[in-house]
Amino acid sequence: MEILQSLASRSELKYLFLTGMRFSLELTIVATLMGMLFGTCLAVARVAQIRVFSNMAALYVNAMRSIPLLLVIFWIYFLAPYLLGWVSRSAQPVQVGGYTSAMVTFVLFESAFFCEIMRAGIGSVKKTQIQAAFALGMNYRQAMILVVLPQALRNMSPAILSQIVVLFQDTSLVYVLSLTDFFGAASELGARDGRVVELYIFAAAVYLVICVTASGGVKYLQRKVSF
Repeated sequence: MEILQSLASRSELKYLFLTGMRFSLELTIVATLMGMLFGTCLAVARVAQIRVFSNMAALYVNAMRSIPLLLVIFWIYFLAPYLLGWVSRSAQPVQVGGYTSAMVTFVLFESAFFCEIMRAGIGSVKKTQIQAAFALGMNYRQAMILVVLPQALRNMSPAILSQIVVLFQDTSLVYVLSLTDFFGAASELGARDGRVVELYIFAAAVYLVICVTASGGVKYLQRKVSF
């Protein structure tokens, strides 16, 4: 309560919550949806019998999981304009911007982690399920989409939610691109008003409440899935 009262005006409070938290949640949602979509495709490629696709997917996943997220953010932000300029044969680098760079980075990075989660989920489905799908006349693609993936999603839903919680925490790293996420907004207001410690504690408390609540949901879902 003391921290809230120290803010200069209601507009600053609105800026802190609506602008910062909206961007953090938007980045989390986009990275989750697109990362799961791309990650599922990578997982299917990794378990496929075609070695070229399997090896390429494994190379991508292992590379992304071995590189710090902060380094990937810098790579995308600084190298993407030159790569796009080279592809488009432009004389100047193509301006991407911090917002687009952050979205692309998180989607590409998180897809590697969602891939491993989905691959474990696919592995948890009994082979007899696939054999039964083949016996019904389905091909490999139909068996994966209609039979295997729905069961894999159910089995791995707790792990997926846990990864989303980690993803939400990682969104604070976009401050290096001068983007205003929730943590960045708290840092900016704290530095301006000389209340950095108080605002950092306040931001930590908000993250704590959100993540503890989400973790409780994960534990509840784990109990449901285990039955």
